[in-house]
Amino acid sequence: MRISELAERSGTAPATIKFYVREGLLPPAEKTGYNQVSYTEEHVRRLHLVRALVDVGGLPIARVRAVVAAVDDPGTGLQEVMGAAQRALPGREGAPPPSPSSLAAVEELVRAQGWAVLDGNPGVAQAAAVLDGWVAMGRKDLFDSLPEYARAAEVVARADLARVWPDAADRDRSAETVVVGTVLGDALVAGLRRIAQEHVARATRPTTRPATPTATSTPEEPS
Repeated sequence: MRISELAERSGTAPATIKFYVREGLLPPAEKTGYNQVSYTEEHVRRLHLVRALVDVGGLPIARVRAVVAAVDDPGTGLQEVMGAAQRALPGREGAPPPSPSSLAAVEELVRAQGWAVLDGNPGVAQAAAVLDGWVAMGRKDLFDSLPEYARAAEVVARADLARVWPDAADRDRSAETVVVGTVLGDALVAGLRRIAQEHVARATRPTTRPATPTATSTPEEPS
């Protein structure tokens, strides 16, 4: 197909398509003649992935490049692809490191859950930074909810990976699924959480409001 058809099918301007090719996000088109090239269904598929990572996932071009490079490298295992996708997500660049006490609390939670996690997982520092925020606000009582959050996170992680292993024979499709689950999954979970919060708030709010005190007049003192 010509670039005009690719642009129409993907909803991407021709100039943006050429930019993605120059940046290594999209394979070059196949030359079919003098000054003529042709794009394929794989270009359509890749464009939808790139646009999703940029528009929905909020990733900058440099990070998208790193993710698609991991997807395209047949020597990169699925766990390494997941690691590349996790590192591409917006994190704590330039922020001070979390406190040792909060890091220890997260590591203890990981052990309590029985999770097998390699050193350097970016989620550890990110979670520890949240705990630092709670401590700074004087809300260490919120630590009591950590096991529930951890259980919910594992449910989400299993949903993320539920479609990876059935597709394991197709390495490229599995790698794409890992990226979609990791990057777009963050946006999906955030959206669903907001919906669920409203539902739970409505379902659990008191049925009656506490009585509002009425103003009473004070008798005048005799002069």
